[in-house]
Amino acid sequence: MTELRTDRLILRRWQDSDLEPWAAMNADPEVRQHLGDLLTREQSDASVARFQTEFDERGYGWWAIEVLATGEFIGFAGLDRVDDGMPFTGVEIGWRLARSAWGQGYATEAAVAGLAFGLEALGLPEILAVTTATNLRSQAVMRRIGMTRDPADDFDDPAAPEGPLRRNVLYRIARGTNV
Repeated sequence: MTELRTDRLILRRWQDSDLEPWAAMNADPEVRQHLGDLLTREQSDASVARFQTEFDERGYGWWAIEVLATGEFIGFAGLDRVDDGMPFTGVEIGWRLARSAWGQGYATEAAVAGLAFGLEALGLPEILAVTTATNLRSQAVMRRIGMTRDPADDFDDPAAPEGPLRRNVLYRIARGTNV
């Protein structure tokens, strides 16, 4: 498995020690605000098992993020295939950080590393990013990493219930774009 390093972060394989802080993130209403229901510990652990399996099968996926200076687990970032049933296909980039890591540039730093890996190492022609229309913080990260949005691509997530999580925005970046 490929490990990515930035100036301050290591994007690496998941470890057993990540399970507890990951579960705490998934039980945090602020972290889950734009994602839907809180996850139980069992659901959270199952997500990590799924992430590891998918990474092993594809050679990319969701990396655990560790702060290089402290070894602290702060969340995840990476690449995943767009879910079935969406009005588009491709590979998307995403991130999720513990609240204690918000506002420090970690999401942007991890996303730049993930984009470079996807566009250069994997040779993907394009990478997408999706979030709710109300998730302005993630949209700001998408713009900072060079992604662009065409409002004509915005869509209602068919898997989301009526309400604030249904309307989504789609950002894109093509290979050859400076990251």
